[in-house]
Amino acid sequence: MSDDESEDAEEPAVELGDGPDVAGAPLARVSARLTWGIEHSTIVDREGDTAIRTPDGPQELATVLEDVDVPYFADRQEFENAVRDVIGTGPVPTE
Repeated sequence: MSDDESEDAEEPAVELGDGPDVAGAPLARVSARLTWGIEHSTIVDREGDTAIRTPDGPQELATVLEDVDVPYFADRQEFENAVRDVIGTGPVPTE
């Protein structure tokens, strides 16, 4: 391996900015930790206390799921669509 290649490997693939932090976890990160299909109640038990990012600021997933009437999610997409129907889409506020 040449010196040029070793230097490239040490640099981050994407530079991180110095901007303000964003409170809460991205919905995609939370849904990636789950195995699909899964029951509504199981998601609440496992991830209910996790704060997710929403256009209105961070909210606990269990609170958001109170407005979702689906008892069983066959796949990740169905879950994420149901949650986004409740929280909406748009810019997420920063701290």
